[in-house]
Amino acid sequence: MAGMVTWPLLRELAGFRAEKGCAISLHVNLDPSDVPTAGDAQSRMNALLNAAEKTDRTDLTHEQRGALKADFERIARWFDDDFDRDGAQGLAVFSAGLDNYWRTLQLSEPVPDSVKVGNDFYLTPLVPLVSRAAGTIVAVVGREQGQMYRLTAGRLEEIAEHYDDTPGQHDQGGWSQSRYGRHIEKLVQEHLKGVAEELDRSRRQLHSPKIVLVCSEDMRSEFMDALSKEARDSVVGWTSADAHAGPSELLDAVTPVLEKTEAKDEAEVIERWREEAGRGGRAASGWEQTLEAASDARVELLLFQEGSDRPAYRCPACARATTSDGSCPLDGTRLEEVDAGLDLAVHQTLAHGGAVWAIRHHEDLGPVEGIGALLRF
Repeated sequence: MAGMVTWPLLRELAGFRAEKGCAISLHVNLDPSDVPTAGDAQSRMNALLNAAEKTDRTDLTHEQRGALKADFERIARWFDDDFDRDGAQGLAVFSAGLDNYWRTLQLSEPVPDSVKVGNDFYLTPLVPLVSRAAGTIVAVVGREQGQMYRLTAGRLEEIAEHYDDTPGQHDQGGWSQSRYGRHIEKLVQEHLKGVAEELDRSRRQLHSPKIVLVCSEDMRSEFMDALSKEARDSVVGWTSADAHAGPSELLDAVTPVLEKTEAKDEAEVIERWREEAGRGGRAASGWEQTLEAASDARVELLLFQEGSDRPAYRCPACARATTSDGSCPLDGTRLEEVDAGLDLAVHQTLAHGGAVWAIRHHEDLGPVEGIGALLRF
């Protein structure tokens, strides 16, 4: 089953550093449009492992080279014997045999093919997979039924259901048409009130900041009136769907709403960053400022344009990152060059409790080399 990438998981991975051997980070694209068959997936895995095994490792000890070979073999065996694609569109494997670490992640979204060997795990490909919509409640509201789902690991899981049997036309009996109509509308209002109360309970229990409604346009206003102010403020959008839509069809229906919400969130955070940077406040712009701030544990939210990266330098003793070669300003250790400066910023941010956003819908970071940050201080 394809899994969900979360901040706690990324922080766990960011906190690992190989002390005895090497850390292997392997990412495989399993998008069905690119990798339709099991044979295609096997070919990709073999190509990545073969390329990694041929890389020069003369800087390692005999024990480390042996352990690295064993790790590659373990990955290959696991992929052959235990891997079950089961809808996964990407795969990540993190292995460090001498330091007793092993984790596999079957991903709900594709990732670019890559394999890296170093002291730390390569995490940048996973950052765009952290769903900012995770936990969103999707409320499906009709005249007789209300269903609530929560977005988890890229799927909608039902969390509550509220059903009321509203009489049909054949149940009118001796009631006048107008009186019967008022009776039906009262029952519908009571039903909507019950659904609204159930939704509010779910929102409080799950601490969900976002709600998407699925209902007809004529029912939306009436249902919104039945919600508490807190629940109304949590509604980020609405859409309609077929009356018998299942979870997968509902997810297709609400995805455009979630993407629009993500774009709005990005616009707001970029505007906040722009204001702070413009007045010399709590913001970093460009690689030099951002790497320095991340190393000083000052980054609250790291922002980067997808595809932005550059070489940088890291202290092998304290992991401080910078754009300039030389010695570490803190301990005097000679800095080492790394080809993925973005991953240094990601590691430092996550290790110190910050969050990272891959900016997908805006190009505002282009003038500052695709990277910036909002700071704690």
